[in-house]
Amino acid sequence: MRKLGLNERQIKAVMYVKEKGKITNKEYREITGLSDEGARIDLNNLVEKGVLLPKGRGRNVHYVLK
Repeated sequence: MRKLGLNERQIKAVMYVKEKGKITNKEYREITGLSDEGARIDLNNLVEKGVLLPKGRGRNVHYVLK
């Protein structure tokens, strides 16, 4: 995962998804302590790098491993 340029928070999120099957913006904020905007930036970055896939729309979005 380091080769993809992921930071510690993002690696923690990937491990969380492997364990739980999915992650929401709220869950990401809880495990990282980030603000809503910071979490959205990190999660979108993981989607751009092809690590996570968003499922759902708007407030119901959660992320699963690609």
